Amino acid sequence: MELFFPIVLDGANGTELQKRGYDGSKCAEAWVLEHPEIMIELQKEYVEAGSDVVYAPTFGANRIKLEENGIFNQVAQFNKDLVKISREATGGKALVAGDIATTGKFLEPLGDMTFDELYDIYLEQASALEEAGVDMFVIETIMTVPDARAALLAVKSVSDKPVLVSFTCDENGRTLTGTDVCAALVILQSMGADAFGLNCSTGPDEMLAQFRRLREFAEVPLAVKPNAGLPETVDGKTVYNLSPEDFVKHTCEFNQEGAALFGGCCGTGPEHISTLKKSLADFKLTKPEPQHRDKIVCATEKDVFVIDAGIEVSSLISCDAGLEENIRKANKSDDPVIAVEISNSADLDEFGAAQYAIRKPLCLVCDDKKLLEEALRLYQGRAMYAGNISTEELIPMTDKYGLII
Repeated sequence: MELFFPIVLDGANGTELQKRGYDGSKCAEAWVLEHPEIMIELQKEYVEAGSDVVYAPTFGANRIKLEENGIFNQVAQFNKDLVKISREATGGKALVAGDIATTGKFLEPLGDMTFDELYDIYLEQASALEEAGVDMFVIETIMTVPDARAALLAVKSVSDKPVLVSFTCDENGRTLTGTDVCAALVILQSMGADAFGLNCSTGPDEMLAQFRRLREFAEVPLAVKPNAGLPETVDGKTVYNLSPEDFVKHTCEFNQEGAALFGGCCGTGPEHISTLKKSLADFKLTKPEPQHRDKIVCATEKDVFVIDAGIEVSSLISCDAGLEENIRKANKSDDPVIAVEISNSADLDEFGAAQYAIRKPLCLVCDDKKLLEEALRLYQGRAMYAGNISTEELIPMTDKYGLII
């Protein structure tokens, strides 16, 4: 499906539902299924306000979040029923996006989950959303690269529909776990995300500063979905006080920085979207023009790097018991790249446990196609490759994992 820009997304679901009776006593997804008429009314208002896309209320409808709320073995049914509500609300006048959000879990050794387990959780939800007939996918309010990578790989395995990946960050452009959103952009667009964006956490003022940084690396359209200002506590309640008129003051500047998808997050409602729609009357598509086409742009899970294309690997680290310590030494060395050799399946265990220590661009050295793909699945950044595997065999891995040959 081809997307035509600008695309007006919807506003907040959570804060709007709270205004309409949701008290937080149970998960929002279960509450919506008990009160579908309220969700239908809200989304009809978004469509009337000018939304081209509404998010199905499936934000927390993954296995982990549902089970935390005592709901078991109902992922498929929840997602299908929630999408049906949005279908009824839009009446074919807007696209329905399958909304996928964070599990809140962390990978080993920081947490207790493997990447394959995380992937399977997202695959279950993505499959249900695809069967429900969503028009596109949104992976949103993401704070960790593993969540985004696992969700994107899962969606791509079941659908060829457009995918927007949207992170949330602080005023310095870092996520809760320390990832620079520029690194997240480089990783996710290299893996096939059709658009990349920021949502939640900040208002338009603070988010614009990060868009100016993203522009340097963007090869895909950018999406902006800020809150209605920064939250304030009034009488024990969280409120967002940015008026619709103030909310759209930076629309033109976001457009100039590459934004092609516009919406609102916490605190925004139909009036914000209506005003936003009007502010896009003079929209002009700003095509991505990355500034480093003659360089190699790669990333660790935390940071982005721009290095010369002719760079050479001077030393090689083996995956033995001392791998993590050797990586830490390499971080402090003058070598611009850390090169890790993957020779057998046992190396993958060592690499998976130690890869979080990598603070420089990574080059994987491997002559076995299967081992290389497993290493790329484990690595939560964008890596380079050196070895004897043919270009023909490597190309699928460049498309799927963003591998740099």
